[in-house]
Amino acid sequence: MVNGKPGSFLPSRDGFAFINAWPSEPAVAVDTPLGTINIGNAAAGLCGGMVFAALDYWHAGISPPATRPGPGEPLYQYIVQRLINSWHVPAGVLQYYQWMNLPNGDTGSNLLGRQITIERGLSWRTIETQWPQIKADLDSGTPAALGVVTVASANPADLGVNHQVLAYRYDASASQVTVHVYDPNRGQADGIYISFDPRAPEQPTKFANNMDIAEPVRGFFRNAYAPATPPGS
Repeated sequence: MVNGKPGSFLPSRDGFAFINAWPSEPAVAVDTPLGTINIGNAAAGLCGGMVFAALDYWHAGISPPATRPGPGEPLYQYIVQRLINSWHVPAGVLQYYQWMNLPNGDTGSNLLGRQITIERGLSWRTIETQWPQIKADLDSGTPAALGVVTVASANPADLGVNHQVLAYRYDASASQVTVHVYDPNRGQADGIYISFDPRAPEQPTKFANNMDIAEPVRGFFRNAYAPATPPGS
């Protein structure tokens, strides 16, 4: 099955012409139940802000600005604000942190010859609970913002190692799902994807991808999004 509707989001047309690389600026500090978290120095990326802002422009029916804004300019400030929005403090931060501390595959034990699942891993949570919600968005013609978990860590400071992208289309068969995404790290490239085999979600699943990130993808979830009015609209 292929999902891709006329007028749907396309990175080469609807993504920002500049990539997620910024001058060094003070970190965005967000108060969370885990303490004050530095979401990141701007030089480390504003991926969530760029995803939400690009989707805002798409909903507004206008092309995003082609020129990278400088610190202090309205678009830059807007992207930073949308980055903060994308973390959905406190619930969103806690979801990233919970997933960072879960195993890739299910854990369980054998009780009297019967395998009992104790905890669901990231693969099962991604494939069985999150992917159906994302698929429903895409089937309706609506792009879906994704929180991508890449790190296994109990250190809240590692929250910023995770990533955010925008799913806009998918291809699916019984043995492979390919989710086409806008990756702010890759700019307006249309060929960026996350791909996985959905047949054994209880086991650690490889989420192949060609995003510009250093860590492997452990799982991803649908990030709640509500449109906002972008500058210049």
